[in-house]
Amino acid sequence: MEQQNELSFDTLVIGGGIAGSEAAINLANLNYKVILVEKDLSLGGKMIHLSKVFPTLDCAACITTPKVSETIRHPNITIYTYSEVKNIVKVSEKKFTATLVKKPRYVNEDLCTGCQECEDKCPVVVKDQFQYDLVGRKAVYVPFSIANPRVVNIDIENCILCGLCEKVCPVDAIDFTQEDVEIPLTVKSVIIATGFELFDPTQILRYGFGKFKNVVTAMQMERQLVPTRPYNSVLRPKDGKMPDNIAYILCTGSRDETVGNPICSQICCMYSVKQAQLLLGALPMADVSIYCMDIRAFGKGFCEFYQQAVGMGVEFHKGRVAKITEKENGNLILRYEDIEEGKIKEVEHDLVVLSIGVLPNPDAKLLFDSPVIESDEFNYVKQTDELLCPPDTNIKGVFVAGTSSGPMDIPDSILSAGAASACSANYIRN
Repeated sequence: MEQQNELSFDTLVIGGGIAGSEAAINLANLNYKVILVEKDLSLGGKMIHLSKVFPTLDCAACITTPKVSETIRHPNITIYTYSEVKNIVKVSEKKFTATLVKKPRYVNEDLCTGCQECEDKCPVVVKDQFQYDLVGRKAVYVPFSIANPRVVNIDIENCILCGLCEKVCPVDAIDFTQEDVEIPLTVKSVIIATGFELFDPTQILRYGFGKFKNVVTAMQMERQLVPTRPYNSVLRPKDGKMPDNIAYILCTGSRDETVGNPICSQICCMYSVKQAQLLLGALPMADVSIYCMDIRAFGKGFCEFYQQAVGMGVEFHKGRVAKITEKENGNLILRYEDIEEGKIKEVEHDLVVLSIGVLPNPDAKLLFDSPVIESDEFNYVKQTDELLCPPDTNIKGVFVAGTSSGPMDIPDSILSAGAASACSANYIRN
């Protein structure tokens, strides 16, 4: 493992999603030197993979891409993608030490132009995690079309070392000798913006995700609705047909003690309503039904957005789905209790979308050696003063932004990042 000289910055921002980028830009605009570390291959977090945002139906990429570009080009921000931070220690007031681990892409980032000639020649095809396994990608690949930085990565675990990428690269950027690089850091403050994880629906066996091909997650449906979608239209995975009767099952992995996540994820109701509206635009002849305990339309414009979906013909059924079974043709039978009528019903759909919930990111708890960052009862980063200073944690000089502290939507994440950057600036200045 290669060692490099120590780097020094005012603030370390961990996570390059919308909250991390917002916090970094705010601090950089105040002339603080910021290092932004992102574990994925591109900035943008989960928002850059979305189609539109609710309730305005603005293009998500049109909001995220300029923010990411501003982050990358800012002279006061140093960015490390495909990197991780570990062993954060508070040495004294306004002095934290940490270790930055930069993982190898096996491509020289300074030389790569993102032309993708190597990707065209690569013979290996594996599942594309950025399209949520709907299609394949090569072992040598640019993560997605609007990735930033647009640099090729080699999936060394699936690479067969055939050497074709080296032969066709016009700038000789391929470098199989790369290894992990450790860089010691010294910073004055830390902002945790590690985001959230999505619930794994395979834990709920009765829904058949992974067994029934026409049961998909909301993120898989989201990828079929974006302009950079893997197919030209919305299709059923089993046979490639366009669905006529689509069902959404809300609270999959949320508000459910049996899977260890009793709290509301705050975004599932509205992103399901959003997708229902987009589906009716993409498939005008389709029927869309949403099965829910209730609809939590608590934000500005949310209730009107829900009423708009009702007016467009989206059907809402109050009742939890107990079981899904599959017919020979791939259609799915949903068995549920209709709460309003007090009856057990069975309904046939040709595609089922699971509105999966939000879970805490376990990475946040592993970042610190001394002192240890505290978590709340739901395993999110604990806010020590939610009313007077929400970004504060149990470690003075460490602040939390976005969904690292709990489920929230995009506007709330941006507001949270603004608060974290303000608190960080105030801590450094005073």
